[in-house]
Amino acid sequence: MRFRHRDGTVVHLGYCSNVHPAEDVDGILDQLRRYAGEVRSRLGETRLGLGLWLPAATAHELAGDPATLDRLRADLDRHGLEVVTLNAFPYAGFHAPVVKRDVYSPDWSTRRRLDYTLDCARVLAALLPDDAARGSISTLPLGWRTPWFTDRDRAARELIGELADGLAGLEAEHGRTIRVGFEPEPGCVVETTRDAVTRLAGLAPDHLGICVDTCHLATQFEDAAEALDRLQVANLPVVKVQVSAALHADDPSDPATREALASYAEDRFLHQTREPRGARVDSRDDLPEALGGHRPLPAEHPWRVHFHVPLHADPAPPLRSTRDHLAGTLDALLGGPVAHTDHLEVETYTWGVLPEQARPDGDAGLVAGIAAELAWTRDRLLESGLEQLQEASA
Repeated sequence: MRFRHRDGTVVHLGYCSNVHPAEDVDGILDQLRRYAGEVRSRLGETRLGLGLWLPAATAHELAGDPATLDRLRADLDRHGLEVVTLNAFPYAGFHAPVVKRDVYSPDWSTRRRLDYTLDCARVLAALLPDDAARGSISTLPLGWRTPWFTDRDRAARELIGELADGLAGLEAEHGRTIRVGFEPEPGCVVETTRDAVTRLAGLAPDHLGICVDTCHLATQFEDAAEALDRLQVANLPVVKVQVSAALHADDPSDPATREALASYAEDRFLHQTREPRGARVDSRDDLPEALGGHRPLPAEHPWRVHFHVPLHADPAPPLRSTRDHLAGTLDALLGGPVAHTDHLEVETYTWGVLPEQARPDGDAGLVAGIAAELAWTRDRLLESGLEQLQEASA
C-alpha cells in the first residue's frame, strides 16, 4: 500500500515475511502464493508491499543468479506485490526450535555480516519498483552487548565504513539508492535511541541510519517524540520503521497477571523484559528470568515485554499491548508537516508462538490476522492525515 504525506512524500506500507518459515528460494516463492498474495486479496488492494526476509544463503544465491532473481521478480508481480525494504537482521534459521541469542550472530564485527547485507542490497536494487525513491534494509544494532570489547567495536566501525562505500558504489552502478538502518533492540550494544546517538552518530546519512522498531521503543519506555528529536539532532535518519507492539502488564505483582505473563514464555525467541524504576529501567534478558529467575524483577511498577503481539487486538486481560504508544509513534513520525520516514513494515513474527488460544487457525487464520494488522495500520495513517494512493490494476 502507498500513501501520500502532506509534504508530498510517498509512504510505503507492507508486512515482513519473517513471519513465514522458509530458507530457500522455492520456500519464499511458496510464501508469496500461500500468504502474501492472499493478504493482498483479503484487503482488496491492487498492490501490497512485502518486506522480504532473505536468509544469507538465499540472498547470496539471488545476488549472483540473474535468472533466479528474475523468477522472484516475476512471481512478486504475478501476486500483486512490491518490495521496497528487506529485513536483514536474522542471518538464518529464524524459525529454528530455539533461536534466542543466535539471532544476533554473526554480528557487525564479522565480515559475514557485511557480505550478507551487501548481498541483500544487490537483490533489493533489482527488485525495487521503477518509481520507488529508494530502498531500505534493517540490520542488527551491532550485536549483543556481551561480549563487546574494543576490538569488536573497532572491527565493526571498519566494516560499517565498507558498507557505506559498497552502498555508494551500488548507487553509482545501478542508479538506485539503498539505505541500511541499524535497529536498536533491548539487550544489544545499541538498545535505545540514546545509545544510537552515542554509538552511531557520524554515519553517512545518505546511506546509513536507524530502523525504529516500535515494539523495542515501547519496551524500553522511550518517549517517541523525544526519541525522534534525538535522532534528528544527531543526523541519524529513520530509514524504516517496523510497526510492532509490545506486551504490557500494569501490575506484574498480581498473581493473575503473572500467570498470564507466564503463558507468553516460550522456547524460540528471546523476550527481554523491562521495568521502569525512577530515572532508570531495570532489565532482564528473558521473560522467565524476570518472573522467577535467581534475580527476578521487583514487580513494583508496570512491565513491558519484547514480544511482538498482534497490532489490532489486545491480549486477553489483565494484559494489554502498547498499541497506544504505537499510535502515538506513528503520529510523531507522520502526523506533522514533514514525513520522518517513508518505509513502514508491520513485523509481528510471533504468531506461531503466541499462547495456544491466541494462535491463528491454519493458513487462513494467519492471512486474516496479518490483513487485520495492516488494516489497523492503514486506518492510523489515514487518521494522521495521509492520503492513500489508489493504483491502477496491474
